[in-house]
Amino acid sequence: MPVLTEILRERAHARPDKIAFHAGDRAVPYREFDERVDRAAAALAASGVGPGDRIAILDKNSLEYAELLFGAARIGAVLVPVNYRLAPDEVAFIVTNARARVLVVGPDFVPMLDALRGRLEHTERTVVTGPDYEEWIASGASGASGPPAHKAEPSDVFVQLYSSGTTGLPKGVMLTHENFVTALPITQDLWGLDESSVLMVAMPQYHVAGCILTICVLFDGLTGVIGREPDPVLIARAIELHKVTHIFLVPALLQFMQMIPEVSECDMSSLRLLLYGASPISDDVLRGAIAMLPDTAFMQVYGLTETTGAITYLPVADHDPDGPHSVRLRSAGIPYPACELRIADPATLAELPAGEVGEILCRTPQNMIGYWDLPDATRSALLPDGFFRTGDAGYLDEDGYLFIHDRVKDMIISGGENIYPAEVENVLMSHPKVADCAVIGVPDETWGETPKALVVASGDVAPRELIDYCRARLAHFKCPSSVELRDTIPRNPTGKILKRELRAPYWEGQERSVH
Repeated sequence: MPVLTEILRERAHARPDKIAFHAGDRAVPYREFDERVDRAAAALAASGVGPGDRIAILDKNSLEYAELLFGAARIGAVLVPVNYRLAPDEVAFIVTNARARVLVVGPDFVPMLDALRGRLEHTERTVVTGPDYEEWIASGASGASGPPAHKAEPSDVFVQLYSSGTTGLPKGVMLTHENFVTALPITQDLWGLDESSVLMVAMPQYHVAGCILTICVLFDGLTGVIGREPDPVLIARAIELHKVTHIFLVPALLQFMQMIPEVSECDMSSLRLLLYGASPISDDVLRGAIAMLPDTAFMQVYGLTETTGAITYLPVADHDPDGPHSVRLRSAGIPYPACELRIADPATLAELPAGEVGEILCRTPQNMIGYWDLPDATRSALLPDGFFRTGDAGYLDEDGYLFIHDRVKDMIISGGENIYPAEVENVLMSHPKVADCAVIGVPDETWGETPKALVVASGDVAPRELIDYCRARLAHFKCPSSVELRDTIPRNPTGKILKRELRAPYWEGQERSVH
């Protein structure tokens, strides 16, 4: 099985003058991109980075992201993308946990370096994209024929993406060359990709969707368009300018695009396929998107960071809101060809029959090899028979369509971002006037759902004060959008918060407990 760095080399030799990426005003051909990857690899090696080492990047979408992703792998190192929406404490934890030798930051995040100073015990070098980065990769390659020779194996970790856990601490998800090399041929067939395809990376590259789309461009020898940030108008204009044929968007972005006049002024008729996912979509948003893009095919996908992205898809043929199978639009679709789904009792893991709700398990070559430095968590998630416990609850209908019913874990998905209540609760409990609290997801027409804090106060405190307190310590998307003061938080005899009981009143009238 070939590895991703070798595949890139082959693409550069086969189509040296084809544009690999448009990024802002830059258009970089495959030959130049491959050479820049070599220079980035040499610069990393000159900075003391070697096989197994981690390097971190904190930036919005950029060409440098793609260069470092492959450059690190060329010398056996691993890129650790960091969510740029995180607070300094959260960034410091991830970079330190990964023991990153080098930290690359975008110019927008230089001010954060002051907050990180003295806290990154393993980081020996910090590089800022722009002139500093260009000088760094030029000096690393000077006097050398290229990066140190390294023989990568398919089982080597290619990227380490952080996904928060119910303990409130992020976990490093280790994805290998093999994970991607087995996943991407499937997408090529299902998405109808060919040499004329232009794929836009509009999702953040720290997210598994943005990461796999970046890799997909190079794996399939396409032309990619890197969107700096998820701005509806910039996305629409890039589609028109570069004649984008394929794109992945979250439902919140699809909703915003329908509301902004500047978007409707753009010619987006080049789009052949619009993929959507990362959070549930409402019927109104989907109908509006189909009306906005009448000549575009739609496909929903469902997956996790731990499964290298999508493991199910809702076929284009099922996207008729008024068709005989319109009920399927509420599903997550059918499994990818290389994925086996099982619905199991969460307590016993016994398989359940069609139509019965249980935990969604999946067995696929796309499953991660484990969590970084967390053997117990890895054993809990990856079962001996090869199935991965998704933590989501749902059922399979008689035709094999997956319907996501609820969550085994308490995770909230807001605008495609994962939010873990325990993390927010830990911050709230550090406030001197909070005696007890619980954070739940409640319906939101824009974001799908949004965090709501239920708080037992030990003194006079205003809801706004608690929201601002969280915003000073957490990424804003994780913070409660509302706070309700209560006398008590219901718990079971062992002290566990009765989250289902708390959520129920807010979800009355909804078809399911995710929105």
